[in-house]
Parts: sequence; structure tokens; C-alpha cells
Amino acid sequence: MAESGLVNTSKPETTIVHTPAQRTAVVREVVPMEALREFFGRAFGAVMAATQAQNTRLAGPPFALYHGMPAQTIDVEAGFPVAGSFTATADVQASALPEAEAYEAIHRGSYDTLGTTYGAIQERMREDGCTPADTMWEYYLSDPAKQPDPATWLTRVVWPVA
Repeated sequence: MAESGLVNTSKPETTIVHTPAQRTAVVREVVPMEALREFFGRAFGAVMAATQAQNTRLAGPPFALYHGMPAQTIDVEAGFPVAGSFTATADVQASALPEAEAYEAIHRGSYDTLGTTYGAIQERMREDGCTPADTMWEYYLSDPAKQPDPATWLTRVVWPVA
């Protein structure tokens, strides 16, 4: 276990999983990388308000689905898995996480170090002779407002196979 303030340098365990399709409610935008944190806060708030207004039950933790590899900007959906139906609003779309064969790993630590976990997944895919899809997503399993120490944050990274 990493102590507060120390960087977790251990390589995350990467596993192969089958992800079922999952309905979601999201905000989708092309966002500059440096504006992601603000976008997530705005998107998660908008989705929570829209789902509450429709009495739609959230079915999992907040997530971000990335369309393509991040560069200076990234095409991203942020929201929540939902149970039952959700009707799009002016700000929030009905979407879905795809059914897929994927590799996943749990990242422990700051979001700034997620690249190490993505690298470990890419390495495992190469070893297995697989090609990564052009979409991937992250489930945010920790709430930074309730767990202010980034060393304790957990993020589930899921990267489908092309």
C-alpha cells in the first residue's frame, strides 16, 4: 500500500474481461486536456440533475468514455451508467458503453499518473497479439471530495480490443 504523498510505481494487474452493453446518460464534448477536470464536474452535475428529474436510477460509478487517443483535445463522454430508460435533454444525451472483449486494470493514485496504467494495458495487449480499440473508458471509484489524498484514489480503466 502506498503511503500518502508517495507515487505508486507498481505495475497494475491487467485482466481480460467481457463487458456487457450498458445504458448511460452523458454529456459529450471535445475538450482541451487542461479543461477535463472542469468538464467532468459540469458533466457529472448535469447528468445527476437530469437523471433525478426523470427518476432514473444510477447503475454505477461516474465514468468517462474517450473517443480516440488523447492529444491537445479529446472527444469525451462523461456521465453515469443508468438502469431503465433515460430520455435525452437539452444538455444530457442517452448513450451506451459497448459490449466488448477488453483489458482492464485498477489504477491506484492520482489521475495525472493514469498513463502508467494505460501503458501496462497496451503492453499486455501487445504480448497477447491484440490491437486496442480507438475507444476506452475509466470508472472513477473514489470521490476526491471525500478522499482528498490522491494516493488513495482508485480508477478502473477498461480498454476494448479492436
